[in-house]
Amino acid sequence: MILMMFAGTVVFAQNTIDEERMQRDMEVAENILGTLIKQQYGKRQFFPMEVQGNYLPGYGVTFHVPSEMFGNMFLLQGDGNGWIAPPPEPMHPGVYSYSYNTSDGEQVQKTKSEADRSYQIAKRTSPRGKKQKISTDSAGASYHEKILEAAKNFIADYGDLLTQLKPNEKIIITNKSEGENLRMTWIGSLDGAMKQKLIIVEGTKGDVNQFRQGKISRDQLLAKVKVVNSEISDELQPDLELLSSILNRLYSSDLSKTFFSDGNIYYEQLKDFGALYHMQVYASNITNEDLYDMPTVRLHDIDQETRDKKVKELYPEFEKNIKEDILEYGRTIKSLKGDENLIIEINLTQCRRCGIPSTLELSIKNSALKDYSSGKITKEAALAKITVKKGPEQ
Repeated sequence: MILMMFAGTVVFAQNTIDEERMQRDMEVAENILGTLIKQQYGKRQFFPMEVQGNYLPGYGVTFHVPSEMFGNMFLLQGDGNGWIAPPPEPMHPGVYSYSYNTSDGEQVQKTKSEADRSYQIAKRTSPRGKKQKISTDSAGASYHEKILEAAKNFIADYGDLLTQLKPNEKIIITNKSEGENLRMTWIGSLDGAMKQKLIIVEGTKGDVNQFRQGKISRDQLLAKVKVVNSEISDELQPDLELLSSILNRLYSSDLSKTFFSDGNIYYEQLKDFGALYHMQVYASNITNEDLYDMPTVRLHDIDQETRDKKVKELYPEFEKNIKEDILEYGRTIKSLKGDENLIIEINLTQCRRCGIPSTLELSIKNSALKDYSSGKITKEAALAKITVKKGPEQ
């Protein structure tokens, strides 16, 4: 009995983390990753780089980098030839806003003035005395390449600094915003809009540990790192549009039995990766008397406590239903390849201190959907192939 109690204590200790140390490790790692990205541009860089890390127990740490070229910033690349233009009509001439982690107000103002002055010079002439052509396409491609290179170096050389991660947990660098839509306004240029791209670089702490212990080489570690570098297509696909329409109807307030959507479920098709659907769901509407109506369960004029209790009850059923709907209606997709993914990213209804996740991401290979549709695998087997990622609890 004593041995069993001791073993249980050891297991418990191994499954807990030092939250303060984890936060410190992530802040240091954010700084390192941002520095590695800036170093890709050489000495002639002056732009800020915001990196934000989030830890999910059992999953790992995800670092989010800017989706594209540093918001509304523009920069002079190391060779002096690549300029990123700000929007053509800023709100206030000579002032271009951006956000980054710093308390140094003087440096912020310095960066703004340097950027403004450099842009005016770039518009007039190149370093060789010739008119400079402003193009975001080539600079955008360069940015993505530099992000990928910095991310792989970060995992290999600094992943071990995340001391609280378990061997099976992941280290991910991505330009996809957590729990937010990818649909947004991208930087324009004098030649046209830049192509939108999705980057995901993923390694595991276990592989990093093996490299540090000399069990695998650096090249072997990098070969294990998964990389997604996909361009988002702007071509409409009838089957993908159809699934969006189906989901909108299934989760309308008059048909759903759990949560309902706002009727604006949309998707992005990612080249050689799959289709990513975005979905926002709600549990209630607020009335003028600060009470709530819950149309899917026919409850009216209820208070906050009653509403939140019901939301907590409905969440497991919602997760079960959306998984089953992915199987039943995801089979209608014909345009994806077998190794591509169907992903549904969901922002969940707000429910403070309810213990439900803030976001839910479900993904499955199209090959699994085809196998289920043809009867090669059972429903239970197909459900087991759905990967579930839950965001932080509310």
